Amino acid sequence: MKYRSKIDIFASILAVASEDGIRLTKLMYLTFTSYAQIKHFLKLLIDNGMLEYDKPGQLYKTTKKGFQFLELYKQMEELVK
Repeated sequence: MKYRSKIDIFASILAVASEDGIRLTKLMYLTFTSYAQIKHFLKLLIDNGMLEYDKPGQLYKTTKKGFQFLELYKQMEELVK
């Protein structure tokens, strides 16, 4: 796998959590991150309001701000192609 920047990993996490929410283990599996990595990135995303954690369901969900980030990320990718 090629090197991924923080921004790439953020986008990956937000994209995977954008459906109906996702549990931690599946999120790690689908984003190819270790437990230590995912915990670090989840904290950053939650602290910045891009991701929310639903305790009763133990699900991570992308917020409106997270969807805005994903849209800008996609636009940026198109510009550099």
